[in-house]
Amino acid sequence: MRTYRELFRVPEFRPLFLAISAQVAASTVNGLALGTLVYSATRSPLLAALSLFGPSFAQVLGATTLLSVADRVPPRAALACVAVFLGASTLVLVLPGMPIWAMFVVIGFMGLAGSMGGGVRWGLLGEILPDGGYLLGRSVLNMSVGAMQISGFALGGALLTVATPRQVLLIGVGLYLCAALVLRFGLTRRPPRAVGRPSVRRTWQVNAQLWATPTRRYVYLALWLPNGLVVGCEALFIPYAPESAGVLFVAGALGMLAGDTVVGRFVPARWRQRLVTPLQLSLGVPYLLFALPIPLPVAALAVAVASAGFGGGVLLQQRLVDLTPEQIRGQALGLHSSGMLTMQAVAATLAGTVAQYLPVGAAMTVMAVLSLLVTLLLRPGLRTPTDTRTPEPATA
Repeated sequence: MRTYRELFRVPEFRPLFLAISAQVAASTVNGLALGTLVYSATRSPLLAALSLFGPSFAQVLGATTLLSVADRVPPRAALACVAVFLGASTLVLVLPGMPIWAMFVVIGFMGLAGSMGGGVRWGLLGEILPDGGYLLGRSVLNMSVGAMQISGFALGGALLTVATPRQVLLIGVGLYLCAALVLRFGLTRRPPRAVGRPSVRRTWQVNAQLWATPTRRYVYLALWLPNGLVVGCEALFIPYAPESAGVLFVAGALGMLAGDTVVGRFVPARWRQRLVTPLQLSLGVPYLLFALPIPLPVAALAVAVASAGFGGGVLLQQRLVDLTPEQIRGQALGLHSSGMLTMQAVAATLAGTVAQYLPVGAAMTVMAVLSLLVTLLLRPGLRTPTDTRTPEPATA
């Protein structure tokens, strides 16, 4: 499968694409509204960053307790229920007078639900697409993420000039409920990929199996660390440019869209291995400029160039799929998603903490330097010959 036309001819890909797009738009609008609400109430870069990425902290709890659900539940019902739960939770955030601490509790439960939904979603993607279609399908979905983030930040930023953050959150409620309807009526009913009941013990067993292979271990670390540290830079956009943060978010989404388009559609297979490290290095280099007092257009261009480097993650995800038996692929991809989001939350917290003591631009530069160092340290492990075809027992 090499063209977008072939991809969208797959019947179940279309509703999955629409539902994921709606959910990304909802989370984008919600994140901007919550970040603005928290920063205006507290004037704290740390709390503003946590409001944007707080749901990701719950991902680590889900990754260690609930991920066995990803391969052991009917995917259509699970995805629809998760979308409904996210919509209902957002509606709770709209309640007037809710204190900041209570909002973070709700945000944590949303992240816990998201950890389950990620594994189910990406496992289903590999199931509905033919062999060789995952890279193109995932890159298109990443492009959708970029497009929906552009739309969500633009819409959210415009609405916040005429409405309160809690009123803007209602847009997210509607988008989540639309996604639930598309999933329920657009997907085919499918049985679970693996037999047995989900449990904490099963989650630990499969996670241990996934982590046991050195090649796969390096892939996970490369997926989580360099990208997550750069997201720490993005978590500081609101305190860096309180009146123009939406411009930087849109620039980042445009850059990610461009990077995923090129990687997923135009990069030949023989180049993919060699491009991973250069793309991950390009994530951090542009943010070194933020140590200087640069104008907003230059900052936006730097953010766009850096975000194009997220395309390296698509190549690593394909490598992870190749390294993993089908029976546990949903949990493998869910572990990637949960670990990535958890690292983003950790990096957002670290960036917010550094920004309490340094100028915001300097704090962003610190995060970029950390990303570059980690990328260089991981490079030897990623050059190890892959054991893609090595048989291993699949824990069902």
